[in-house]
Amino acid sequence: MKRNEDLLIQLGARIAYLRKERHMSQLDLAVEAEVAKTYLCDLEKGRRNPTVCLLNRIAVALSMNLDDLFDGIICF
Repeated sequence: MKRNEDLLIQLGARIAYLRKERHMSQLDLAVEAEVAKTYLCDLEKGRRNPTVCLLNRIAVALSMNLDDLFDGIICF
């Protein structure tokens, strides 16, 4: 279970980093990805386990593909 938690924390941090790099607020990204801002906040903190479809919407909202969203994330 710890490995899953670590993965979610890495993913959340990656999304937050990419969002900030693009000068987007959480609300901006939430609107673009069609997700609740509170869900996005929890996701960035590693508290949510998103679906592949949601991750794809986030990647598109960040102007990247799904592969790039996972760049640098270490999976166990």
